[in-house]
Amino acid sequence: MKGIILAGGSGTRLYPATRAISKQLLPIYDKPMIYYPLTTLMLAGIRDILVISTPRDLPLFRELLGDGRQWGLTLSYAEQPRPEGLAQACIIGADFVGEEPFALILGDNVFYGHGLPQRLRAAREHVERQGGAAVFAYQVTEPERFGVITFDEKGRPLSIVEKPECPQSRWAVTGLYMFDAQAPRIARGLEPSARGELEITDLNNIYLARGTLHVERLGRGFAWLDTGTPDGLLQAASFVATLTHRQGLRIASPEEVALHMGFITQEELRATLHALKSSNAPYVRYLRRLAGQDTG
Repeated sequence: MKGIILAGGSGTRLYPATRAISKQLLPIYDKPMIYYPLTTLMLAGIRDILVISTPRDLPLFRELLGDGRQWGLTLSYAEQPRPEGLAQACIIGADFVGEEPFALILGDNVFYGHGLPQRLRAAREHVERQGGAAVFAYQVTEPERFGVITFDEKGRPLSIVEKPECPQSRWAVTGLYMFDAQAPRIARGLEPSARGELEITDLNNIYLARGTLHVERLGRGFAWLDTGTPDGLLQAASFVATLTHRQGLRIASPEEVALHMGFITQEELRATLHALKSSNAPYVRYLRRLAGQDTG
């Protein structure tokens, strides 16, 4: 399975912070926002990833992430000239995914929780073996802000409605989706919504109507944070900072995830750290401990 990170858009809800830079390059506590969706894909075992962003911001993502080899990844890049809906990412990434299934994650989404890698891999294996699509649902207090999914008494998905005025459930569809290779073709056949966008909800509903939409419900013990607003950005930073200080662990460290997943060795991590030998940043000190270079 391949992966796509959609890091485009204009970030209007974060203006003026995003006037000169992509929101996905803003920090969430100690690292760039895009590290969080990147490591989510890595935890799913995905190593071949396409980053989609605006023509203005794409060079900055290239400078930040490079070709991914320092994390055992292969990173590619593609332009989104104009934001025309989330499903547009499937069309832009069509040549990249080819005939393979893929995961699409939004660049401003943060996922955390014990057992998350297992849930990610379960959804991945479902799509790889049976085709169709998989989405992740999470209970929220303001479902009218999201795509809302309802279930029957046996837990089977019944409908997904985008930003309903009167939500029929509190289960929101998060910004992480997995699709079979048919998704780009289906996305090309979508009609723009009233706001002129190719809606990801419309794409998901086609799979739902076919009976091939798998839903992973993230219940208690999981956190899903949308960081596209000032309050969301602050809450996410506070959440990450609290866990970091209480547990001494770093959330969404590509180096640590790559080491844990076997994408890189300790020797390769040490080679990366050699270029950072003059840095005494807390993040770098943490990586040195992982590499066995600093036990203090």
